[in-house]
Amino acid sequence: MSMASINVKPRVLRTHLALYVKDPEASARWYADVLDMEVTAREPRWVFMSFGKKHHDIALIKADPALLRAQQIGEVNMQHYGLEIDGDLDELRRLYGMLLAKNVPVVKTTDHKVGYGLYFTDPDGHRFEFFLETVHDDEEGKRVLGQYNAPSDPFDLQPL
Repeated sequence: MSMASINVKPRVLRTHLALYVKDPEASARWYADVLDMEVTAREPRWVFMSFGKKHHDIALIKADPALLRAQQIGEVNMQHYGLEIDGDLDELRRLYGMLLAKNVPVVKTTDHKVGYGLYFTDPDGHRFEFFLETVHDDEEGKRVLGQYNAPSDPFDLQPL
């Protein structure tokens, strides 16, 4: 291996998330209803969902109970997946109201000093966060996050 190979760094453009779920079709209905996602591909073992721009943002893959029993799927799992929203604090409050109206379990609301988070879970217990940026300059965001040691302080967000 050459030194040039060792120094190659990824330049990530976009991301996607693949989740194990009990029932991909039931989960797909929830993601379409709650997150306004669209199905872009499906087969009996999975459903691929998009927020509308790319071919997929989230893949919902049927969990194989044998793999779960054999613990080939780790018990330590994703803590949450953040979804940065477009809008202002009232938009975050409206989304909070929507989650409550759809009986989506809301975990917590937080002040991260660089933005506000609204955490909730899908039907399989995966945790998501609607994130509203309040610091829009990336370098300033890094500075503030470091200054406060990435806080997750309680925040009294009132739903609309």
